Amino acid sequence: MLGFFDHLIIAPVVLPAFFAPLMVLWMRFDTVSQRVFSVAAMVFMLGIAITLAVDAASGVPEVYRLGNWEAPFGIVLVLDKLSALMLVLTAVLGLAVTLYAIGSGWDRRGWHFHSLLQFQMMGINGAFLTGDAFNLFVFFEVLLIASYGLMIHAGGRDRLKAGVQYVVYNLAGSTLFLFALGTIYATMGTLNMADLADKVAQMPANETGLLRVGAVLLMLVFAVKAALVPFQFWLPATYTNAPGVVAALFAIMTKVGVYGIIRVYTLIFTPDSPVGTLAAEVLIPVAGITLIVGMVGILGARDMGRAVAYSVIGSVGTMMLALAQFTPAGTAAGLYYLVHSTLVAAALFLIVDMVRERRKGGLALVAEAPFRQNGLLAALFFAGAIGMAGMPPLSGFLGKLMIMDATRGQWWIWAAILITSLIAILGFARAGSTVFWKSYGTQVEEGDAPLPRPPEAPSDALAYVAAVGLLLALAAWTVFAAPATRYMQGVAQQLYTPDVYISAVMDGAYARAEAAAEAAAHHDEPDHPADDAHVAPAGDDASGH
Repeated sequence: MLGFFDHLIIAPVVLPAFFAPLMVLWMRFDTVSQRVFSVAAMVFMLGIAITLAVDAASGVPEVYRLGNWEAPFGIVLVLDKLSALMLVLTAVLGLAVTLYAIGSGWDRRGWHFHSLLQFQMMGINGAFLTGDAFNLFVFFEVLLIASYGLMIHAGGRDRLKAGVQYVVYNLAGSTLFLFALGTIYATMGTLNMADLADKVAQMPANETGLLRVGAVLLMLVFAVKAALVPFQFWLPATYTNAPGVVAALFAIMTKVGVYGIIRVYTLIFTPDSPVGTLAAEVLIPVAGITLIVGMVGILGARDMGRAVAYSVIGSVGTMMLALAQFTPAGTAAGLYYLVHSTLVAAALFLIVDMVRERRKGGLALVAEAPFRQNGLLAALFFAGAIGMAGMPPLSGFLGKLMIMDATRGQWWIWAAILITSLIAILGFARAGSTVFWKSYGTQVEEGDAPLPRPPEAPSDALAYVAAVGLLLALAAWTVFAAPATRYMQGVAQQLYTPDVYISAVMDGAYARAEAAAEAAAHHDEPDHPADDAHVAPAGDDASGH
């Protein structure tokens, strides 16, 4: 019988699934209770995620079989080093977003913010833990529905328009996801990832035509979710028009698509599989173009929010240049940069939201009179911009160095990273100097006082705690780069030994198959006593029995 701690693997999914409807049914009009329970849930999730990460450090994936059904027939959740890493990152981001929503008063602008946030956490955590491709689709839909509700939180024409665009793009991706799963299931007869990996490896090369179609369709699905070129169009408008606190949470959304690419193309469609190096051949040039489009977008943006949104696209391209190498060194570097880019993007979105709330002209890159806390916000934005552009001393610089080291010999990748980093520096310098510093040269006229805070926001202390906390986490990621890198190398090593994952998930099925094979062989042996007793005529025994 399973003990209490054996059930912790499912807790990151069950906990928000419990709190979300509780908030809707019991605390619908009680914001204070929602806040208390939401913060408590996030703290619990962070504690559970850290516990699971320590547990996963042993190197052996742990499998949770729902209903005690063996794979591939039952639903399984799998905890390995990669999924544990993503759970901790999600929990840290979720706690920061919750604190900011409370401190800024964003959660008072609609009755269901905290419940939608919990549903969002459920979908993200489930996507990182599931060991089944169909349930990956299910959790994608859960987080899509919740994210749409968060996207249009507090209403507004522009926000609703961007939300509709976001839903249309992602529903198209979900439809493509179903086509991909149907194709793969028709070919292989299973959607359990470990079972798929085992069967794909044994498939004859001359029968992989339909399987390759399924692999390409999956790649397109994950490219939509990760906002890779040419599917990045939905992201700038969505992130710019979403509430700042929601945009900060969405920093992890593109990483769900990146996670899907890592999981599927290091476990199922590996370079040694019949599909071969298809993923690397497609993803490397796409990642390079995504990097260029994102960083040039920063320079061309007309408002600060759109500049940060384009930087998210550029960061996805940067990490994919490393991950698409499908080597342990490239994967370790890409994962280090993944954590960095998530933290810095979330921090920038929160800082930009505070600027929007205080500035008369919003986020437009035009010089205006100084606004409340202008200098402090300028310093925070400066720190975030350094991190996103990849300048020393923050972890973006280290991450890009690691990526360049992992791609030695590919001069165009080095050139792309270095040139686009310079473009990002110029873009952020232009945005920051226009919004923060040129304002001091602007004549302050009567009536030009900055907009007051919304009356429902009692204090912005928690908002600063959240934003500064993410920047401090970024600093910690820099200071502890050595142990963090070793952990990423361990994650990469585990990813590139998929047999460990497969055997952990399929252990029960393999044991049953081996037992059946042994029983069959045992039955077929002609000299087995049981067989002799079965065929010997009665009375032939010398003893007369």
